[in-house]
Amino acid sequence: KTDFINFISDQEWKSIEPVSSWFGPSSFLMSSMSALFQLSMWIRHCHNYLTENVGIPVWGSYAIFALATLFSGLILGLVS
Repeated sequence: KTDFINFISDQEWKSIEPVSSWFGPSSFLMSSMSALFQLSMWIRHCHNYLTENVGIPVWGSYAIFALATLFSGLILGLVS
C-alpha cells in the first residue's frame, strides 16, 4: 500500500511508458483474445449440456466437437 501511495505522490507514473495500442483494451488483438475466451466458454457450456441434459457420454461429446472442428476446417479451407 505504501509503495502505491509513494508511486502516486512522487509522480513516478510519469516516467512509465504508455501501453502500446496493440495491447489496449479496445484493440483488435485484445478483442480477438476476448472472443476466443467467450468461444471456449460457449464450447464448455455445450459440452455440459450434451453430457448432462442430453445424456451423451463424454467421449461422444468429444467426438462431436472433433467432427465439427474437422468440418469447419474443411469448409474454411474450401472457401479460402
